[in-house]
Amino acid sequence: MRNNVILRGAALLAVTAWLLSGGQLAVAGEDPAPRILVTGAGSIDIAPDMALLHLSVMREASTAREALTANSAAMTKVLDAMTTLGIAKRDLQTSSVNIQPRYTRPPRQNSGVADAPKLVGYTVRNAVTVRVRDISRVGEVLDTSVTLGVNDGGGIQFTNEDPSAAITQARTEAMKAALAKAETLAKAAGVSIGKVLEISEQQSNSRPMPMARVAMDYKAESVPIAAGENSYKVTVNVTLAIKQQ
Repeated sequence: MRNNVILRGAALLAVTAWLLSGGQLAVAGEDPAPRILVTGAGSIDIAPDMALLHLSVMREASTAREALTANSAAMTKVLDAMTTLGIAKRDLQTSSVNIQPRYTRPPRQNSGVADAPKLVGYTVRNAVTVRVRDISRVGEVLDTSVTLGVNDGGGIQFTNEDPSAAITQARTEAMKAALAKAETLAKAAGVSIGKVLEISEQQSNSRPMPMARVAMDYKAESVPIAAGENSYKVTVNVTLAIKQQ
C-alpha cells in the first residue's frame, strides 16, 4: 500500500511538472515584447606617446657561421647604442633570428635540362623590436640604428601606453549617440522608449591620422617623423524596451 501511494505521488508530481513545462513553453512561444535596436559610435583622437620600431640586421657570407658572426657583431652595436640613447632593456626585445641558405640556379643547357641549384652562401637576419617612450627621439633612434648596421625591412607603429581614458570617453560618446538615436526613432514612431534591455560593444584602433604639423623639433641629421594621432573607436549595440501606452 505504501509503495502504491509513493507511485501515485510521483505520477502526480510528473504530471504537475509537465503542465508547468507546457505553460512555460506557451509563454516562450508568444511574440516578444516590442523593442528598439540601435547602434551608436564614438571616436576619440589623441596624440601617441610611444613608438614601436621594428629593426632588422641582415648579413651574408659563404658559411652560416661567418654570416651569424657578422650579424651578431652588427646587432650588438645596435643594441648597445639603444642603451646609450636611453632605451631601457625592458624596451628591447628580439623578435626573430633567421638563417637561410642562398642558392644560384644555373641557366638551362641547350638540351633544355637545368643543372641543380648550387649553394653559394647563407643569409642571417636578426630582428629586434624597440619601444621608444620619448617620441621626440624616434628620428634619432632610426638614424643611429641604420648607421650601425640595420639594413633590412623595418617598420614603425605609433601607439599609446595607456589608452583606457580615451576608450572610456569614446564608449560614453557611443552610448549617448545610441540613446539619442533611439529617442529620435521612438518619437518618429509615436512611442516612447523604456528601460535598456541589452548592451554590447566593439572596439577598434584605427591607423594614425596625419596632423597638419608636428610640434616636435628633430635634429637636422635625424630621420623626419610625423607622429599624427591615434583614433580609438567604440561601437555599441543597444536594445531598449518600448513603453506600453
